[in-house]
Amino acid sequence: MMRVWILPVVLVLCGSAVATVLISGGSPVAGAALLPAFLALAGVNSPLIFPRSTGVREAERRSAVDGRPVVFWRPGCTYCIRLRIRLGRSAGQLHWVNIWRDPAGAAAVRAANEGNETVPTVVVAGRPHTNPDAEWVREQLSPSGRG
Repeated sequence: MMRVWILPVVLVLCGSAVATVLISGGSPVAGAALLPAFLALAGVNSPLIFPRSTGVREAERRSAVDGRPVVFWRPGCTYCIRLRIRLGRSAGQLHWVNIWRDPAGAAAVRAANEGNETVPTVVVAGRPHTNPDAEWVREQLSPSGRG
């Protein structure tokens, strides 16, 4: 649970340290400019930008009921972040499983990716798709796009 916050916390601490050194060294503009950049990086790499994760069993159950895809992800994954950002508001319609919080989810990803925990892995109608295009994932949300 705590390892999902390591990178964001390190980014906040480093940004604060760099900003403090720059401001105290006579460069307040540079310090003031860098701190928000570090904070933004911390935010993007935190689990906060992702919809609430569920366990793999619950996500599979919900997907069976409503037909929406299941997305396996982990914090800090640049491909997961890119998919999440490109999905925009559509991301909330998907079922998200954080493989660092759910060992069964990590096992499902390894089974789909030849033993590797490659994310994002999107499961649509029981078929896994590794690192798919966001537009394709969005199409899977419509009844005609599933399958």
